[in-house]
Amino acid sequence: MLKEAGTVLARSPRAVCEDALGVVTLFALLIAGLHLPQYL
Repeated sequence: MLKEAGTVLARSPRAVCEDALGVVTLFALLIAGLHLPQYL
């Protein structure tokens, strides 16, 4: 599995970076959504 991940990273590092940014964004929205009700 690590070998496959290395191959993907070598082939398209920009796509991996964009995917990682998307994951971080989704987690940030999830955390914000879970904490929002305590402020309303």
